[in-house]
Amino acid sequence: QVHLVESGGGLVPPGASLRLSCAASGSTFNGYAVGWFRQAPGKEREFVAALRWSGGLIRYADSVKERCTISKDYAGHRVVLQMNSLKPEDTAIYTCATGRPIASTIESATAYYYWGQGTQVTVSA
Repeated sequence: QVHLVESGGGLVPPGASLRLSCAASGSTFNGYAVGWFRQAPGKEREFVAALRWSGGLIRYADSVKERCTISKDYAGHRVVLQMNSLKPEDTAIYTCATGRPIASTIESATAYYYWGQGTQVTVSA
């Protein structure tokens, strides 16, 4: 069992930045991929970004790829999602997940086994 904990959400104005973190409590990401997904009110959950902890695979959704960076924090054994130039349409609950997807399924929520509780990101003036 992998317990994921997200942090870093909040209320920010348009154009601001946020840094979300995903940590695995009591476990590690070794051998896993870590993905970020988001769900806005009344909308389907959508893929945001993901990486394979061992390296060699990083993927972004088209809607965020110019504004977001996903990276590994080896010291804290976390995955960080840096989001810049935030827009109101980025408002959602952001949740990290981990699993062992292959490259062709890394954007699919069904490829992930464990999910965090999510952190709220609200972009509003």
